[in-house]
Order: sequence, then structure tokens, then C-alpha cells
Amino acid sequence: MARDERTGESEGVRRFVERFALDLADAGMPRMAARVFASLLVAEDGRRTAGELADVLQVSPAAVSGAVRYLVQVKLVVRERRPGERRDDYRVLDDLWYTTVMDRGAQLLAWENTLAEGEAALGVDSRAGRRLADTREFFEFLRGEFPGLMEKWRRQRKSTGTT
Repeated sequence: MARDERTGESEGVRRFVERFALDLADAGMPRMAARVFASLLVAEDGRRTAGELADVLQVSPAAVSGAVRYLVQVKLVVRERRPGERRDDYRVLDDLWYTTVMDRGAQLLAWENTLAEGEAALGVDSRAGRRLADTREFFEFLRGEFPGLMEKWRRQRKSTGTT
């Protein structure tokens, strides 16, 4: 399969990046952030500089800057600097999804607390108050399930030798 002379990526890899970016954008991620994220996923070591991302995606450095800022903020990407280097690397973690899901537990707890305040303000006898209570209980349920699910995931990975 033909490879891009500048980036070394095959046409199939470039197609995958764009397709997965569209899937992520359809799920609500900003389009450029989705493209950057997919590009990092396909990098062998999961890392690229902003300049490399701009080259691979054929976009401006400004577009990459906003995208990586978003990805770092939502904790899908980490920013690092190698010793002696002046440029930052942006990297996806190998256990990205595990870490992301576990981090969501704290977010769900914050939402639960806010929803409880809304319940108290509305009263559980109101339809809106019950809706908030249902939402809070759902988030509470999810948060309680995360540790067991993540342990099950780790056991599965260990049994398949993909840890």
C-alpha cells in the first residue's frame, strides 16, 4: 500500500484516522481534537509533537494547539517534554481507557452532589425532582460499578497476555 512521502503513513492508516475522527466527532468530540487523537493512537509510540501533528494532518499549528489543549483538558492526552528538548510531545497513555473511565468516577460524584442539591430545591414530590433523583441514582450506580468492571478488564487482559 502506498505511503505518504512526508509522514510515512499508509493510505489505509490515513483513512482510518479520518474515519475514527468522524466517529468521535459524531459522538460529540470537536472535529480537530478527534483527528489529533486518532493520529496519536496510530503513532507507534503514541506520541507526536505539535509540528508532527500539523504535518501528518496537513493543518495549521494553531488548529493543533486548540485540539491538544482540549484533549489535555479532558485527560485523553498528556503533554510531556523529553529531557533536553524544547518542544512538547503529546501522548496517549497505553491504558488510556482504563484511566479515563476511572477518572470519570470523580466527575460522576461531583454531578451526584449537584443533582442532590437540585433534588432538595425541587422536592422529590415533583416530577422534575424525581427526574433529578433518577439521574443521580443512575450516576451513583455507574460509579459503583466502575471498580468491578475495571478489575474484570484487568483480569481479562492478564489472561490474554495483553497487559
